[in-house]
Amino acid sequence: MKLTVVGCSGSFPSAGSACSSYLVEADGFRLLLDMGNGALGELQRHVGLYDLDAIFLSHLHADHCIDMCAYFVVRYYPPDGGRPARIPVYGPDGTEQRLTTAHADTPSDHAMSEVFDFHTLKPGSFDIGPFSVRTEKLCHPVETFGIRIEHGGSSLTYSGDTGTCEALDELAEGADLFLCEASFVHGKEDIPDLHLNGREAGELAARAQVGRLVLTHIPPWTDADRNLADAREVFDGPTELAVPGAVYEI
Repeated sequence: MKLTVVGCSGSFPSAGSACSSYLVEADGFRLLLDMGNGALGELQRHVGLYDLDAIFLSHLHADHCIDMCAYFVVRYYPPDGGRPARIPVYGPDGTEQRLTTAHADTPSDHAMSEVFDFHTLKPGSFDIGPFSVRTEKLCHPVETFGIRIEHGGSSLTYSGDTGTCEALDELAEGADLFLCEASFVHGKEDIPDLHLNGREAGELAARAQVGRLVLTHIPPWTDADRNLADAREVFDGPTELAVPGAVYEI
């Protein structure tokens, strides 16, 4: 598997990064994890507009899904007039309605489903293209799913947004790469069931015995280096900050 960081800023785009979006590739199949603010522009640095094969939306906060409205325009109004086949979109219950409302001017109430083949996420295991995936509901104010992706004996876990919860420990168990949010600062913010801080991400990585920890979803107003140091204090495996354009072979 190949993982490319398209965007990694939390809550809103930074001067140097779009919001959450990560491209996972194997056997010629391209799966995008989230498409937050600014992600569609950055995505074009890595793949063509019509080269995605499936999309996973962890939850329906704007910094993880709002560029799907722009992507709707791309697929509904192609310049050559030949609309591409519908692309599978895996998201929480209500994804189609959320995107239709956010776009606010679709040709009909069902226009989104003319280009997106919506699948409602539930906890469980299934296949997306060549990937074996497992999804679990995590702890966030809206319905949110983490995902574990396996292919060819390798594994990747993406946390989405979440506070500490047993389900995320299970998804991360033994993962070769753990892409984990670290929005809060240890000792500063302490709001249950919302976000992790760097230390909590590191502790989780240690418990799950992951191969590599990549911290992501750090808002522009948060000291990313502080979160990285906090994670490294409690997890002795390879640990780094996600940066746009970074590529990992898993």
